[in-house]
Amino acid sequence: MISYERMANEDCEEVAMLEKEIFGMDAWSVDDFRESLCCDYALYMVAKDDEKGIVIGCAGVRNICGDGDITNVFIHPGYRQRGIGEKLVSNLMEEGRSIGVRNYTLETRLSNLPAIRLYEKLGFVSEGIRPGFYEHPKEDAMIFWKREEGNV
Repeated sequence: MISYERMANEDCEEVAMLEKEIFGMDAWSVDDFRESLCCDYALYMVAKDDEKGIVIGCAGVRNICGDGDITNVFIHPGYRQRGIGEKLVSNLMEEGRSIGVRNYTLETRLSNLPAIRLYEKLGFVSEGIRPGFYEHPKEDAMIFWKREEGNV
């Protein structure tokens, strides 16, 4: 069974190792994740394989005046294409309301077609490109927004 919960301090080391496995040089450190837990404007969720007792995904959001900047979305490669990312991001957005988030934005690599499909399925709309946003390798980012109705 897969569970979705707020990230706890004891998850940070495992989350950082998984992100490093996926993103390499662009990954956050354990301290970066621990620091995020201390911010009242930030919320990080994890997906866990309860049977194996391991973290299999993470997603975070930072509230900036009611706009949630979604960061660090990743799923263990062995667990992709099972709807876990969709449930994780959906839970993150639902929980984000508790810290005052009304609208959500994020960036993803132009080449990351599975992520683009996921965000579009969740109601996000592409609103532009950030040239050279990513390093290792250098790549442009697609900017997505999901706005609460009547909130522009």
